[in-house]
Amino acid sequence: MATSAAPVAVDALLAILRASPALEGVHIVDGPPSVNLTDRHRICVGWSPGAEAAVDIDQRFASAGARTRDEDASIACYAETRAGDKDMGLRRTRAFELLAAVETALRATDAAPEAPTLNGTVLWSGLTAGSLLQEQTDTGALAGLSFTVAYRARI
Repeated sequence: MATSAAPVAVDALLAILRASPALEGVHIVDGPPSVNLTDRHRICVGWSPGAEAAVDIDQRFASAGARTRDEDASIACYAETRAGDKDMGLRRTRAFELLAAVETALRATDAAPEAPTLNGTVLWSGLTAGSLLQEQTDTGALAGLSFTVAYRARI
């Protein structure tokens, strides 16, 4: 019996994002990124700047008898886009396009009916929060969105 759905939920989220046609050409990173300024567009799963945890977990008994538990969790994520120019508006727009692609990838479709359940690993999931970060660097404009993917699982 698993003590948490977090490991399989994170793996499923990575698989869903890597398979998304809308995210083709975007580097999907498992955990914190390495320092690589050649990645113009990337999404980190299980990491966000300033986040204290990769996944926050809260569990409680699902019913009397203590046979099952419900797990509510939030997976820290981060979408970043950068370019050699100083056009912050373009970076900001692209960051929100990446976030929209993540949200779309987590919706059920005929081709991906299990997406909201992270391929059957949880009861439901969805994008729940986001924060925009912007920075002008000596290598150009950078925009990033810290966001969370929340889920509920029965374990």
